[in-house]
Amino acid sequence: MDIAIIGAGAMGSAIAGRLVEGGAHVLTYVEGRSPATIERAKAAGMKAVGLDRLIEADVILSIVPPADAVGVTEALSAALRRRGRTTTFIDCNAISPKTMAQVASVFGNDCGEILDGSIIGSPPKPGQQGPKLYVSGDAANRSGVLADHGLQVRRIDGPIGAASALKMCYAGINKGVTGLGTAMLLAAIRSGADQALKRELQESLPELDRKFAQAIPDMYPKAYRWVAEMEEIAEFLGEDDPAALIFKGMAGLYRKMAEDREAGGVLAGELDQLNSDV
Repeated sequence: MDIAIIGAGAMGSAIAGRLVEGGAHVLTYVEGRSPATIERAKAAGMKAVGLDRLIEADVILSIVPPADAVGVTEALSAALRRRGRTTTFIDCNAISPKTMAQVASVFGNDCGEILDGSIIGSPPKPGQQGPKLYVSGDAANRSGVLADHGLQVRRIDGPIGAASALKMCYAGINKGVTGLGTAMLLAAIRSGADQALKRELQESLPELDRKFAQAIPDMYPKAYRWVAEMEEIAEFLGEDDPAALIFKGMAGLYRKMAEDREAGGVLAGELDQLNSDV
């Protein structure tokens, strides 16, 4: 069984590793990617091939930053049409149902079958089950082959767009809470109320405090990817929903944290110091 994954980042390579453990032959396309990405793909057991070979896979997964989802589909569908081939394509990216509809339109019926996927959870690790892959629009159970090779696959009884909607709602809650904590802790630091706020969180909201202590540092290297995800959530909610403004603000917050990381991590250092002081 040939399964292809476009995107050998932390999630894509870890999912590839789990599929390889399950007996699958996993292909990937790394042209133009960094040496670190190429090495990560190799370590996961992925075989780097050209695009014309990759489209021969039985199932192709796209696991890339949200902003790249449409571009990846354009390149893939162009290669399929050039070769006169079809495949099963699962977009697994954190995109809104509207963007998923655009992806499906680009892929078209002539390129095979497209499914809507969303990944919830952290990259799989040895000894752990790993994330869940929710899939909608899969009446023929094309995604079943992924479950056969070790992934947790949950089919949603809904059309294309249902899995993307699930991801938007879950990420809006999970990453929204992380962003809210980041924003208010930084505000407390600026105002000199940080020690008191941290102590109050520990006393009255200990579960939330523990989440912030783990999730905020974990967010720093991912913040640049979360910008587009927050923008997708805002689009999902729509201009008529005032809550969309919350996620436009979250996009700005994560952009600030990504820029902070590139500039040396001053804000991240302040947040980490607060966690270590109290």
